[in-house]
Amino acid sequence: MQLTFDETVEAFRAEFVAFLDEHLPDESEATERARSTSHLPEWARRWQRLQFDNGWLAPGYPPEFGGRDAGVIEQYVHREELARRGIYENFNPQGLGIIAASLITFGSAEQQRRWAIPILRGDMTASLGMSEPGAGSDLAGLRTRAVLDGDRFVVNGQKVWTSGAHDADVLLTFVRTDPDAVKHRGISALLIPTDSPGVQRRPFASVCDRDDLDFNEVFFVDVEVPAENLVGELHKGWAVATGSLGHERTLLWLAFADRLGNLVDEFEPDGPVQADQYATLIMDNYALRLLGSGALAAAARGVDDVAGMSVLKLLGSEAAQRATEAALDASGPGGLAHPGVTGRRSALNLEDVAAGWFDRYVRTFAGTIAGGTSEIQRNIIAERVLGLPR
Repeated sequence: MQLTFDETVEAFRAEFVAFLDEHLPDESEATERARSTSHLPEWARRWQRLQFDNGWLAPGYPPEFGGRDAGVIEQYVHREELARRGIYENFNPQGLGIIAASLITFGSAEQQRRWAIPILRGDMTASLGMSEPGAGSDLAGLRTRAVLDGDRFVVNGQKVWTSGAHDADVLLTFVRTDPDAVKHRGISALLIPTDSPGVQRRPFASVCDRDDLDFNEVFFVDVEVPAENLVGELHKGWAVATGSLGHERTLLWLAFADRLGNLVDEFEPDGPVQADQYATLIMDNYALRLLGSGALAAAARGVDDVAGMSVLKLLGSEAAQRATEAALDASGPGGLAHPGVTGRRSALNLEDVAAGWFDRYVRTFAGTIAGGTSEIQRNIIAERVLGLPR
């Protein structure tokens, strides 16, 4: 087992550290916070464009897409250095990590030029239209319809939980184009500009977002979408959907590991939780990092272990949830304090600083729901790791 990185990787790290030391905005520049996951303040647009131009926005992408064809180990180091400084990786995470990535994988050259590069450069933002009132985890149950009529699609239906849609320029929207096909077939992916006639976006509050709204319900009423906005093949959008959810799968565990590490530092032996809960948190943290390192090494060898990623997501998301719940229980009524009372939010980092434990506990449910619920992760583990029947 090799517990250190080779000289090439460390040279990559040193170059990135030098870039951050020279160019990273400070608090005096980052004066405006992003109000949603599809809103980019002007300073954030400049910072994203600078990263794109220097190949540091998404190092795993080719240079024409703001990267440098970096391997998975270098991508890990890139994220590690951002986490070390407490810097959020980007301020339109779905746009960069899912939608632009989907266009790089499945889109045409024209779609990449028109949509992917502007999203990556921060010239526009994008949101993901997947979930519906009757189709959340069961994406194949979606009912939003798109009928091909000559050189255009006509879209009718509704999406919900569409993060940042009210600030986005375009939605990557999954629609049913063949109602007679079996559930996982007959789905297509469309790029729908949010200023299209018939698109209505309604942001709504959550317990986590009382000041700035992020969630949206989106309605499509006879929305006309050019056929050239079809991403991938007609009726074969399931491949785009599963690719979208899997683009950052390999390193998703790292965000949970960073969260657990921060909690370990914050709790300390005489902190807000009992000794056995603190010990469990430490063990979960080590277990996640060791399992994640093994998965990282496998990925570097070209092994795509989807089921193993489910183990990491399940462990990381639920360990963070257990730890914050323990802190909430131990903190008593003071744990209910609102972040506006107990702290502030940094423009450089979307996490609340000194937030109340109730808010922090509730936010952990994003980890156990988004990107595949814990129940779905358990199904994958049961079938693909343990060999149990469906």
